[in-house]
Amino acid sequence: MLYSVFNPMLYLYIKAVHIIFVITWMAGLFYMVRLFIYHTEAKQKPEDEYAVLHRQFVIMENKLWWIITTPSMYLAVLAGLSLLYIVPGLLETGWMHVKLVFVLGLVTYHFVCQRIMLRLRDETSRWTSIRLRLWNELATVLLFAIVFAVVLKSAINWIYGVLGLLLLSVMLMLAVRWYKKIRER
Repeated sequence: MLYSVFNPMLYLYIKAVHIIFVITWMAGLFYMVRLFIYHTEAKQKPEDEYAVLHRQFVIMENKLWWIITTPSMYLAVLAGLSLLYIVPGLLETGWMHVKLVFVLGLVTYHFVCQRIMLRLRDETSRWTSIRLRLWNELATVLLFAIVFAVVLKSAINWIYGVLGLLLLSVMLMLAVRWYKKIRER
């Protein structure tokens, strides 16, 4: 791997920082949507109870979003772009193109979550808890896709990766529906 004029150790340090902030970003996204589900389900409580829960969820969501999740996204993206600057040859690889498409999907997912958070705060969200549970699984699918793109790096393996991803998506949707049936009993 060509490291341009930079020290190879710099690349490895930035890569470690990138991985750390991807992990914290994903943890924030997973927990945030879980809070959305609880926040949405709190609407079924009596009005006075909901008012207390709503205020608490707004505080929790804001702190998680603005202190952990969003800064982690920006730092993960900045570290990723730094890696591409240090080793621009990565942009000539097919797996990197695939990864970047999925990363763009994850960034879009992030900002849709922000919109959901603001609508929950303003009590204008129309998302149901089941829809939010399915939405939460999309982050899982994107994470799997990104990891498979980075680890497998070949077209043949990618076919298996995509098939596995589709199977994972179907299994996650079935699990959410199964959970809904259990809750309704």
